[in-house]
Amino acid sequence: MQLGLIGLGRMGRIVADRVMAVGHDVVAYDVSDEAVADAADAGVTPAESIADLTEQLGEEKRIWLMVPAGDPVDATLEELDPHLTEDDVVVDGGNSYYERSVERAEACTAAYLDCGTSGGPAGAELGFSLMIGGPAWAYDELVPVFDAVATGPDGHDHMGAAGSGHYVKMVHNGVEYAMMQAYGEGFELLHEGRYDLDMESIARTWVNGAVIRSWLLELCEEAFREEGNDLGTVADHIAGGSTGTWTVQESLEQEVPVPLIYQALAERFDSRNEGRFSRRLANRLRYGFGRHEVKRTE
Repeated sequence: MQLGLIGLGRMGRIVADRVMAVGHDVVAYDVSDEAVADAADAGVTPAESIADLTEQLGEEKRIWLMVPAGDPVDATLEELDPHLTEDDVVVDGGNSYYERSVERAEACTAAYLDCGTSGGPAGAELGFSLMIGGPAWAYDELVPVFDAVATGPDGHDHMGAAGSGHYVKMVHNGVEYAMMQAYGEGFELLHEGRYDLDMESIARTWVNGAVIRSWLLELCEEAFREEGNDLGTVADHIAGGSTGTWTVQESLEQEVPVPLIYQALAERFDSRNEGRFSRRLANRLRYGFGRHEVKRTE
């Protein structure tokens, strides 16, 4: 299969590499000439523009967008749309708000798939978890690509109608907030509690067989190993918050209580005001799974 790819940042480059690794061809464009040149060295067919990318693709174009959510998605679609037909498929692999995905699907000439993507830069080795909404026929067309980008056939599925992929990813991120908060609070109690404890040792022990084992817990172990028992200079400042905010807003509209997610979101916002160990760990965990910048105290 030939895939067009727009966006060669960290995540986009992973998509390109994993798709090529199983024998598919990738034609790619990015606003950064350096990113395009680097990808070309790895086997990507470079495109000089979005128009050039579409010209290099076949009659039925399969195009993956991996650009920042918001205005960049709209700008890319506006430039791309004149070159599309109803037989083409466009995948939005960013963290877009699901209502905007519904609007984009209605406006796009091609079949539009909203693809919630989880796994962060670690997906370069393991593959992503993909939650995909939109026309079923378009999903079926892209299954070979989804198999390559995800952890395998079990790492992706069709969620439903337009917007459902990004909707599921939104709730996923709300759950992620709550899990990070729970780990942070537990390790804070251990750190400040009755015994002189080794946080890395505890995390490692829990990872191996405990009921609460998870990848986030493995990242706790990594954080304590690399930053030290007291997390060194990691600041009490947790960035992000949009997907958690959307999750809480949706819970209010649906009258479904999500107290743990709400409290985790509140703690994230409050972290901009004062210092807590639990939020410092959450700050470092965001680096572990997403390679987000670690705010530090010095």
